[in-house]
Amino acid sequence: MAILDSSHVFFDCSATSCDEVLAFVADKAAELGATSDAAALLAGLKTREGEGSTGMQGGFAIPHCKSAAVSEPCIVVVRLANPVAWETMDKSEVSCVIALLIPDGDQGTEHLRILSKIAAALLQESFCETVREATDAAQIVAAINEGLEN
Repeated sequence: MAILDSSHVFFDCSATSCDEVLAFVADKAAELGATSDAAALLAGLKTREGEGSTGMQGGFAIPHCKSAAVSEPCIVVVRLANPVAWETMDKSEVSCVIALLIPDGDQGTEHLRILSKIAAALLQESFCETVREATDAAQIVAAINEGLEN
């Protein structure tokens, strides 16, 4: 399974809270085969969020966790139909979520590299604009993959 492809991008999610977004991510990860235990993954995402918000700025959040419930590293991208309240650096609501899901057994620092690359990409307005406005999942995948390569 690829860490990110077009099937991992979801538009117009109707979630109305951070918890609902995290549940959506966990459910989609199960559908994609990245986890066989959506409930355990959700618990891991909520625990990580409780340690410090993953809200960034400009309407983005990067929820992430390492979990034994994750069998394959996976990125899930969710664009929300309506922004939701989330603790962010600029106090804005979140409308775009890029979730990073990593197997607990991953001893390396690959997850930290990916996380830092995504955070760095979010500092580029062209990247943010693509993720916010693209109508084709492939455009979002290309933008994220390019951000991961830089």
